[in-house]
Amino acid sequence: MSEPRYAIGIDLGTTHSAVSYVDRSASDGETTRLGVLPVTQLTAPGAIEERDLLPSFLYLPHASELAPGDLALPWNTGRDFAVGEMARSRGAATPIRLVSSAKSWLCHPGVDRRAPILPSDAPPEVQRVSPLEASVRYLTHLREAWDHAHPEAPLAEQDVTVTIPASFDPAARELTAAAAAAAGFARLTLLEEPQAALYSWIQKSGGHWRKQVKVGDIILVVDVGGGTTDLSLIAVVERDGNLELHRVAVGEHILLGGDNMDLALAHVVARKLAAQGTQADPWQLRALTYACRAAKETLLTQPDVDAVPLVVPSRGAKLIGGSIRTELTRTELTQIILEGFFPQVDASARPLNRARAGLTQLGLPYAQDAAVTRHLAAFLGRQVAALGELDGVAAAQPAGATFLHPTAVLFNGGVFKSGLLAERVMQTLNGWLAAEGAAPARLLDGAELDLAVARGAAYYGYVRGGKGVRIRGGTARSYYIAIESSMPAVPGFEPPLQALCVAPFGMEEGSEAALPAQEFGLVVGEPVHFRFFGSSVRRQDQVGTLLDFWGPEELQELEEIQATLPADGRTPGDVVPVRLHARVTETGTLELEAVPRGGGERWKVEFDVRGNAHAKA
Repeated sequence: MSEPRYAIGIDLGTTHSAVSYVDRSASDGETTRLGVLPVTQLTAPGAIEERDLLPSFLYLPHASELAPGDLALPWNTGRDFAVGEMARSRGAATPIRLVSSAKSWLCHPGVDRRAPILPSDAPPEVQRVSPLEASVRYLTHLREAWDHAHPEAPLAEQDVTVTIPASFDPAARELTAAAAAAAGFARLTLLEEPQAALYSWIQKSGGHWRKQVKVGDIILVVDVGGGTTDLSLIAVVERDGNLELHRVAVGEHILLGGDNMDLALAHVVARKLAAQGTQADPWQLRALTYACRAAKETLLTQPDVDAVPLVVPSRGAKLIGGSIRTELTRTELTQIILEGFFPQVDASARPLNRARAGLTQLGLPYAQDAAVTRHLAAFLGRQVAALGELDGVAAAQPAGATFLHPTAVLFNGGVFKSGLLAERVMQTLNGWLAAEGAAPARLLDGAELDLAVARGAAYYGYVRGGKGVRIRGGTARSYYIAIESSMPAVPGFEPPLQALCVAPFGMEEGSEAALPAQEFGLVVGEPVHFRFFGSSVRRQDQVGTLLDFWGPEELQELEEIQATLPADGRTPGDVVPVRLHARVTETGTLELEAVPRGGGERWKVEFDVRGNAHAKA
């Protein structure tokens, strides 16, 4: 089979999605021909336009709401929903029919992500879809838009890289891969978004990136998008006389981004309205949140605008008379976002956790502390020893450092369209560095905040073929499976657990690891559960390392898997002696296989939110 002509990168974002591509036939090494697909989409009923960004919104209209043909696309005239710009604008006025933040729901372990739960607060008469289905519809639209523009090179026949937050756990990665497969993506790879942003910076430099960084540099990528704050550290090292990039650490999953800022702005505007005698009801507050999102984007991208009018319609018959009219000012935006989300804090600061109520509404598990700078301080403090085993950079960290010292910073995410926010992060970080006698970090400029992730993903797909520079990193964490002790039953005492390392930090995609000869007992034919752990700080553990004790900061428990493995002729409840075998797939998901004596059959245990384990002979 001939090599696909295009390497396609897709940024499946919380608020926007984008498609970029490299034409291999016109590219050579670091000199690449990279383009962005203008995505054909509905911008209003019956109105079709091409735009670089596809807003990640899904609108589910009432059956009698629109006229025939209002939702027609060039490739589909019978669709009964809208995605993109029309969905966003229409949903701002009718939020109970709008699906948003599907990506955040896709990584929420507290819900069934295959169940129809969105819109989460819609009344019973509104059709609902699952977070997975919403993601499938966005990706399907992108595939169809590509095929419409490139009928000679269908997307299913090209190499496609879809980006995910670096902090996505294995289950969320598996779900993203499942959504892409359901949307018709046949040749898929997953890539962490901070790495994609750095790839874009490298590609855009035209080969001059080596003049901007040097051996020993530690690049901090700060990616604040619509739904998440993603933090990564990438080291510049030397191998055989050449500069190489190694991803050395990623942050925890922080559900904190533009969505939180929109909600904060909406509450500020609501308090202003209440002071004027107008009380917004919950429906209007949600619509106000969407209006604040649009106003925020205008104020961040148009520095000559001082205020943006906001109009929120009433649900009653008097739509005009009942509308709420106010405005969001630049002063309000700056005060809330700058001081609320990017306060100047010390390097010793840590995210605040408040005491929670015993009952809470079911929703997204947003970060309790909205201060991005406190999360950044915690991340750098937790990774202070991350360079200990990486040749050529350990000496760059002074003795007695209380946090890992970055030397360069790359920003990504639409939030940083405001230079004020990027400047605040740099001031805060350099204040920490100065306090420990370190040189200030420098800003790597030239990033395209809206399109960098898609462009970087396309470039990554290109360099995977052996051309250009590649960031080395592998798995972002070490992964462990819980092993239960076989001790006799003791009343009131649970058997102790050990944690077996099945995939070390940095295990490369497409690689496999057979665990040591030790055998474990696998229960078949009856319901069991598998417990998994992840660690972003234990880099020394290798495949087969068995932990008896660990601190709360060392391992974090991941979603467990409920399963009943086929007995295959054995008695239900039998314990089968097995050896374990781990594999990181080409898409970046983790698989674990249990191989019994003789090796004739295998049970594959996947990080799969359906709660099933799969048995394969």
